[in-house]
Amino acid sequence: MNRNTEIFAAEIERLKAVDNFRIFPQAKHEGKYIFSDGKKMLNLSSNDYLGIASEGRLWKEFISSAEIDKELPSSSSSRLLTGNFPEYEELEDSLSALFGKESALVFNSGYHANTGILPALCGHDTLILADKLVHASIIDGIRLSGADYIRYRHNDYVQLERLVKDNSPKYRTIFIVTESIFSMDGDEADLVRLAEIKQTYGNIMLYADEAHAFGLRGEKGTGCAEEKGVSGEIDLLVGTFGKAAASMGAYVVCDNIIREYLINKMRTLIFSTALPPLNIKWTNFVINRIPSMKERRERLGEISAKLRDTLKHKGINTPSTSHIIPVITGDSGKAILKAKNLQDAGFYVLPVRPPTVPVGSSRLRLSMTANIPDEDTERLSKLL
Repeated sequence: MNRNTEIFAAEIERLKAVDNFRIFPQAKHEGKYIFSDGKKMLNLSSNDYLGIASEGRLWKEFISSAEIDKELPSSSSSRLLTGNFPEYEELEDSLSALFGKESALVFNSGYHANTGILPALCGHDTLILADKLVHASIIDGIRLSGADYIRYRHNDYVQLERLVKDNSPKYRTIFIVTESIFSMDGDEADLVRLAEIKQTYGNIMLYADEAHAFGLRGEKGTGCAEEKGVSGEIDLLVGTFGKAAASMGAYVVCDNIIREYLINKMRTLIFSTALPPLNIKWTNFVINRIPSMKERRERLGEISAKLRDTLKHKGINTPSTSHIIPVITGDSGKAILKAKNLQDAGFYVLPVRPPTVPVGSSRLRLSMTANIPDEDTERLSKLL
């Protein structure tokens, strides 16, 4: 073995010893089912929350109605060179109209959005106050920004307001950063409380990542901010298309000035080849139909609430208030074993282990989707 790789080999062995070693799973997809190791399993590890991707009906409608043979399979450039196709502007117009905001800007992924926005907007005169449980991509963006930051205790708004009060006179701008539905615990931020804190101080900007709420909450499906009536108070509403919208990419809705500033300063936007026009056209096709999917949103809410109630009655505590339902085992080995038991019973559930979650909080992450049959929900409840 090369001496230079010995340290990496040792770390791999350490990860194996504590049951945190990862490999790519080998699986075939067939609708809402997955085939792996000779077993057919209901997929409970996908973020296809509305079932659009696995169902395939909208995709078939899209390819039969859209002139996709005229769409390019690659943009071959960043948007600031030759990659700014009309499809991008059409999608951004759809988003700004849907959210009732001045502007929208599309990115290649949620990771690009969260690692690019804060570094573009923040500097030495900025303080970032971020919920302790924000996604890894946001944490990376905070670190890349070079700004001062504090990660307040999860959903502890007493501590947050104290931090705002103590630091507001010291900084030009304070960014409060949160997810609306947290990706690992499935619980929610109090966006109304955050809006109240913002209104109390003059130099607050709110950044809310709605990746796991877009398409699922609110009358139009735009997320928790719409549901709570505070969309107008959120300066940067971020979300992704790779979950409920069954596509790829991400967005921010904001005002015109912020959009123009990001176009000029955001490195993950400026130095990335843009997504293919075909992909953008498909995203716009789905986005324009999400407001009419109220029945799917209600269905997802109903089956998720039923499973959470069942767990509660069985004495299994879960912090979830949403369609993301963690069953926390603590130990990684236990999470692996319980996941295997569920897979043997026909449910494709994967263990979530450090560093994705803190040490000692390994878990099963049940990701509910609107197309799960009632009989499977009941069987899953009994198994758990």
